[in-house]
Amino acid sequence: MKKELIKKIITGAFVFVVIGSLVGSLVYFFPRGGGSVPNEVKKAMEYINELVKEQGQSANLISWAEEKGFYRIDLQIGDQQFQSFVTKDGKYLFPYAIDLTKKIEQSTETEKSETQQTQVEKRERPDVKLFVMSYCPFGLQMQKALLPAWQLLKDKADIGIYFVDYIMHGKKEMEENLRQYCIQKEEKEKYLAYLECFVKDGNSENCLKEANIDQEKLNSCEQATDREFKISESFTETGYPPFNVHQDLNEKYGVRGSPTLVINDSVVNVERSPEKVKQVICNAFLNPPDECTQKLPEETLSPGFGMTTGSSNSGSCQ
Repeated sequence: MKKELIKKIITGAFVFVVIGSLVGSLVYFFPRGGGSVPNEVKKAMEYINELVKEQGQSANLISWAEEKGFYRIDLQIGDQQFQSFVTKDGKYLFPYAIDLTKKIEQSTETEKSETQQTQVEKRERPDVKLFVMSYCPFGLQMQKALLPAWQLLKDKADIGIYFVDYIMHGKKEMEENLRQYCIQKEEKEKYLAYLECFVKDGNSENCLKEANIDQEKLNSCEQATDREFKISESFTETGYPPFNVHQDLNEKYGVRGSPTLVINDSVVNVERSPEKVKQVICNAFLNPPDECTQKLPEETLSPGFGMTTGSSNSGSCQ
């Protein structure tokens, strides 16, 4: 069992959710509850609010549903939505769901270190692909680490954002994935400006204006891409609907979640700071350019939207 998962179970998810180390690790879907809210659900919400209030946050109930022996609760903390379970006797609260049908990945600190030191093929012009889900907090964290290195090396390496072939964060993620795919396809030179804006607060409407995106080109591309890959047709509010615009690349590199960094066809794990990301890209050059001598910030930014610093360098949406 992953060390991170053990830590979640022992310490309780919600305290860590608020400080940003576990945001995005839950399964999201939103059933509707009928009738008055059961006392057990109210009690659970009161308990959760006690946990998060010290972080200046509050939890709001979105909906609830009755299941065998449990009440399923959908709630919101800040701008993130989560799902939890409470027993019908109101005695036990389970802060998140674990899918027991999925194989548990074995990982040790030694294995992580070995992965970070993976020897990447060197090329004259490195190819860098970052696979994300647009609303995955950990994907956003890695994008914030990549962006300064991307700006620095954009004329020396081929760098781009690609998408995991399924959706975890609802319709807004389907729409944003599609939007970003089309901006890169139609107006690639404007994409960096759009992304630098988006990772700050997720306001895509303002970012389209700020980056001066051609709305007509964007709409046309979105409609054509949607039809080609049957994105809206395949979308569901529950489970993990497909987003197959980069399905072939997901299969080629064995992408399992957001973020997945691929450099010169090798999957690489790296500390999520601009300087560390720059270094791993620069190490993929046959002849590193002068830009590689420039120092970038070494601080790790927190998962999710915003530019505050954090300490977490792990976590993914899978």
